[in-house]
Order: sequence, then structure tokens, then C-alpha cells
Amino acid sequence: MLQEQLRGTGVALVTPFTTQETIDWTALERLINHVIEGGVDYVVTLGTTGETPTLSAEEKLDLINFTFEKVSKRVPVVVGIGDYNTNDVVKRLETCPLDEAAAVLSVAPYYSKPTQEGIYQHYKAIAAASPKPIILYNVPGRTGRNMTAETTLRIANEVDNVIAMKEASGDMLQCMEIIRRKPEGFLVISGDDAVAFPQLACGMDGVISVAANYFAKDFSSMVRAALEENYTEARRLHYKMLEGFDLMFAENNPAGIKAFLHYDKLVENVFRLPVVPVTAALQSRINAYLKAYNKAGSLV
Repeated sequence: MLQEQLRGTGVALVTPFTTQETIDWTALERLINHVIEGGVDYVVTLGTTGETPTLSAEEKLDLINFTFEKVSKRVPVVVGIGDYNTNDVVKRLETCPLDEAAAVLSVAPYYSKPTQEGIYQHYKAIAAASPKPIILYNVPGRTGRNMTAETTLRIANEVDNVIAMKEASGDMLQCMEIIRRKPEGFLVISGDDAVAFPQLACGMDGVISVAANYFAKDFSSMVRAALEENYTEARRLHYKMLEGFDLMFAENNPAGIKAFLHYDKLVENVFRLPVVPVTAALQSRINAYLKAYNKAGSLV
């Protein structure tokens, strides 16, 4: 069952760039192997963490196909396809190579700040057009508009082909209301690494994580322990990584996670504008943290 495959740890992959700002395919293959060998349950390509606003249409297609090839069915692949132009999303869903995708992660419309009815109609239109199940994505810090619990539950109950919600509102009461009233089989997935543990304890079904790009082993182990209600072990791993979460998101995502990955030489610390590397002061703090983390025998 697809919902069972998407229960656990998903990782929103970064897009590595070379020093010439082209896609670093060698580094991406290395990263894909790193997270799968670390124990994640599925990968997400073309999320915000992948700097998709700076990628061309051709690069996005190349990334989808490359990810399918290198994952090689070891874990499911979720593809991010979202925009504030509903008709454009529909067209992309009809033309993107999605045969090997498990599902589509689609962010709520951003910038235009639609009403709740507009958000509902947006998802109704794209779900009807999508050849794959849709995962809703609520991230008001980026979109400028919160998708309320009522809207989420309305979509979950009324719109066919929607199977899950990635919730990154940061509002625990809203999250709990969705969990309490969701229809059977509808997944509620955390989109906030730092509060994923308490959200899992409240009944969420997993996480689509940024931090798991680096903390693949510890993060997926934390999620697995929490889902098994082994809260003692999950709590230990949560607090083990907590300072890292704080440093990772102190200035910008994906600047923080690429600083972590660059420390272990998994990717270059290169971005496309307007994203820039973390400041020297933050990089120094990250380096000190990772030195101590790895010295303690914490293998990522």
C-alpha cells in the first residue's frame, strides 16, 4: 500500500552545484546513495530545498529522470510539482515523466495569497489532472497563506487522489486538529525537523526532512523509534540532533544544510542567487558542532 511506503522518513534532496553553478551530477548520486544507505524510507526531488525556483524546465526534467535512475527502485521517489499558477501545474503534471514516481508533493499556491476556497479549488484541479497521488504541502512561512485545518480536512474528505499532507505551519494545535479528524488512511507528515519528534508522538505518520540529507542514519532511526512508540530512544536521538537543527536553519534553507554537507565533502557549498552561503560566523559554529558530533562517534 502506497501510504505504508510513505510512512517514515522522506528526505527533500538538495541540488548540488559545481563551482560553475551547473548541476553536479556526481555529487547528487553520492548524496542519493548516502541517504538511502542511511536508512531513509523515500526521497523527494524538486522540493524547495532543491532550489527549484532557480532551475530551468529542462534541468527539472533531467533531475527527475536522474533521480529515478540512481535510486533504481531502492526506495520510492516523490516529485515536487507546485506553483501559484494552477493551469501551469496542471500542464506540468500532464507532461512530466512521472511513471516511476510514487506521488507528487505540491505546495499550496504562494505569492497570490488565495482564499481558503481558492486553495481548495487549486488542489481539486491539480488532483483531477495528476496521474499520481497528491501530497498537500502547507508552508505558510514561504507561501504567505496558511492552509487551515478545515481546508485540509475538506480536501482530504472530498478530493479524490489526495493521500497525505506535509504540514509545516509550526502550529501544533492545527496539526493536532488535522490528526484528530483526518479520514482513515490519510497521512499527516511533518515538515519541521526541530518539532518532528513531538509531532510524531501526537500521531503524525512521518517526516519529509531537510536534516536527513546529512543526519540520514540518526534522523531515520529517530522517526522509526517514534513510530514504534519507543519514545525513550526517539527522544535521545532528537536531543542529540537538536542543536544541529538550530544551526541548520539559523539563516536560510538550503544554505544551512549545504554547509553541513560541505563539511563532509558530500557537496560543494555553491548556490544560485538569490541564495548565498551562510555567514563565516555561522559556518564556524557549524564546523565546531560537527567536529564534536563526529568525535562522539555519531555516524551520519
